[in-house]
Amino acid sequence: MAYFWISVLVLAALLVWPAGKLIWVLSVRRLQRRQRRELSTEEAEGQRGRAYFIAVIVCFIFSLLFNYSLLR
Repeated sequence: MAYFWISVLVLAALLVWPAGKLIWVLSVRRLQRRQRRELSTEEAEGQRGRAYFIAVIVCFIFSLLFNYSLLR
């Protein structure tokens, strides 16, 4: 049982950075398109924090479901 939780956390940790970067880029581009202007540095940094928060949740859930299907 400990192996399952360790593998969930390791996979989630490995996926957070690329997934967060992808969510951040898509979010910034969407806001730029909606506002029809470049975002300021503060606005982009705000989106980065939000993107990585979402990425942590999504990656943990994905990792949990992936390891469950793999190890059952």
